[in-house]
Amino acid sequence: MKIVSDCRYVRIDHHDGISRYSARITAALARRAQAAGHQVTMLISDERQLKLLPDLPWAIGPSPTAVGEPWVARRVNRLGADVVFTPMQTMGTLARRRYRLVKTLHDLIYYRHRTPPRELPGLVRVLWRLYHLAWWPQRALLNRADAVATVSATTKRLIAEHRLTTRPVVVVSNAADPAPAGTPVDRPAPDLDAEGGCDLVYMGSFMPYKNVETLARAMHELPGYRLHLLSRITPAARARLLALAPEGSLVVHDGTSEDEYRALLLQARALVTASQDEGFGLPLVEAMVLGTPIVVSDIPIFREIGGDAALFAPADDPTAFAAAIRRLEDPDAWRAHSAAAVSQAAHFDWDRSAAALLELLEELAS
Repeated sequence: MKIVSDCRYVRIDHHDGISRYSARITAALARRAQAAGHQVTMLISDERQLKLLPDLPWAIGPSPTAVGEPWVARRVNRLGADVVFTPMQTMGTLARRRYRLVKTLHDLIYYRHRTPPRELPGLVRVLWRLYHLAWWPQRALLNRADAVATVSATTKRLIAEHRLTTRPVVVVSNAADPAPAGTPVDRPAPDLDAEGGCDLVYMGSFMPYKNVETLARAMHELPGYRLHLLSRITPAARARLLALAPEGSLVVHDGTSEDEYRALLLQARALVTASQDEGFGLPLVEAMVLGTPIVVSDIPIFREIGGDAALFAPADDPTAFAAAIRRLEDPDAWRAHSAAAVSQAAHFDWDRSAAALLELLEELAS
């Protein structure tokens, strides 16, 4: 069986969420597929993407945001694929294809929060808003595939609830990279009086549904704590959040390396997020892998990802968030949540996800 993995969403400099998912699931899929005697070829749109991808055969295709994307099957047909996996739902299918196709729908966030990602071209942002005004365009895209992958059981339930496809839907979960060798398995609770003992970490964008304002307001009830905001941030968002929090309580990094991110998690009391909606919640798993407790908003997807390891608070209640964070000041409670976090993170594994995906691809190809 010849498999083509659509890697055209991989970045050329550093990973974002969809880029990392594309690269990691492709690498894990290739390991399993090759062991079973199958071939995996990556479809890319820029040779610079290769530095963030595994060492596999590859072919060049058009950018996924190019005007010719609806007819991309003409290009893919020439690769001789039996089955194609794409990490998005937008891969073109207007041209007649000679392969089976699995599309991925990560979440339904933008039906409730319609502000599109800022990095998209202007025309694509307009089309994005129009697309999410009704359900039928999503149904049309998904039903032109042979099967649909999604990253969580929560999103799978939502797909069924809104009757978005008649195709089979399989969970191919997101995951975090394993903890580096030498990471202590049984970490001591941070000392409240030591450097970093009252550090909190937020990793994510500052789009409205991320609701970082709740975290900023909670800092009024957490004297001595510092909240590290790690992602790139606009001047307007920075000013807004700094105005909501006590002076000196926010540390705005405006971007950070993976090594710095990991180091902060390893010294922090908790990773926190008050998001109102998510399709998965990868930062939760990235923290739990390292044994860092998580304090998160009480929404269905975080119940699925965090399980018993997480502490929960209503998304719009700063007082409740502060109270949940303070529960981790008890060293025994912190150690219990740290150990539970490591156990919970083990449920999200690239090899396990690749096994589910390969089983689906083999079934379609047969």
